[in-house]
Amino acid sequence: RYGEAKEFLEPAIRAFPPEALIAWCNDLGIETFVGSSGRVFPKQMKASPLLRAWLMRLQSLGVTLKARTRWEGFDGTPTILAMGGASWPHLGSDAAWVPVLRAAGIRVNGFKPANSRFLVNWTPLFRDRFAGTPVKNVGLSYANNKVRGELMISQEGIEGGAIYALSKFMRESPGEPLQIDLRPDMTITALAEKLAKPRSKESLSTYLRKTVGLPPVAISLLHETHTPATAEGIKDVAVTILRPAGIAKAISSAGGIARAEVDHNFQLLKFKHCYAVGEMLDWEAPTGGYLLQACFSTAVMAARNCLENLKKA
Repeated sequence: RYGEAKEFLEPAIRAFPPEALIAWCNDLGIETFVGSSGRVFPKQMKASPLLRAWLMRLQSLGVTLKARTRWEGFDGTPTILAMGGASWPHLGSDAAWVPVLRAAGIRVNGFKPANSRFLVNWTPLFRDRFAGTPVKNVGLSYANNKVRGELMISQEGIEGGAIYALSKFMRESPGEPLQIDLRPDMTITALAEKLAKPRSKESLSTYLRKTVGLPPVAISLLHETHTPATAEGIKDVAVTILRPAGIAKAISSAGGIARAEVDHNFQLLKFKHCYAVGEMLDWEAPTGGYLLQACFSTAVMAARNCLENLKKA
C-alpha cells in the first residue's frame, strides 16, 4: 500500500501496527469496524467524537494546548514536529514551516497533490445531471496500473477511492487516458452473449440496463466519451484527464522533508532531539486508514525514541 515508501515506513508501522491503533481508539471509548475496502472506520462514521475524547485524555495528562501559536524555529528543546503537509491550507495545514526548515539547511522537497480529484472537461449536460453520482464496482487502469473500486463524478472532474489510489500515477504520467471497465466481473464474451439478445423497441438505455445491468451514469458515460455500447466498449471506456484539481483541495500531499534528513526514528540529523513525523515527511499513501496509520506510527516511534533519549540525559 505504501509503494516505494514501504522500506522507509515499515519499521514504524510494525512498531505501532493497525491493531495498536484500533486498541488506542477503543481505549478512548471509540468502537471501530472494518469496511468492505479493508479500511478501519469509527462506528459513528465521524471523527469528532474521537477528537473530543483524545483532547480530554490529553487534558487529564496535564498537556498544555496553545492555540493560534506559530512555531518559529529550533531552540534546543526536545521537539516532535507534526505540522502536516500542504493540503487544505485554509484549515491550517499550510506548510508555513517550510521556509524555517530550509533556512536551517534541511532539504524539503516541493509539495504535490496526493489523493486528489482530477479535472475532466465534462459536457454541461453530463455534469449537471451526474455531479455527485458514484460509479460503483468498476475496474480502472492508468499507465498499466490497475485498481478496483468506486469513482465519483464531480462538477469539475472525477474523484473517489479508486481515483485516489491511482492519483500518483495520474499526476506523474500526464497525458494518458483513464481506462474504465464498467463490468469488471464479466468477460467480453459473456457481455457479447447478453448483448446479442434482440433489443426490440426498447431504448438503448433500457436495453443496457436490463441486459448487462448498467446504471444511468454508466450509460451516459459511454455517450459522453463517444464509446460504442458494445462488449468491448463497456470494458474499455477512455476518459481524458486534464490535471489534478490542485493541492488546496487534495486530501493529502506528497513531498516534504527529504528522507535522508532523518534517521530511522525520524530524528532530524541536523538537530538532536528534534523529530519530524506524519505528512511533514516525503511519502504518500492511499487515503483513509493507510495514510492515517503511517502518521500515527511515525509519531509513536519518534515519541518513544525521544523519551528514551530524555531518560538517558
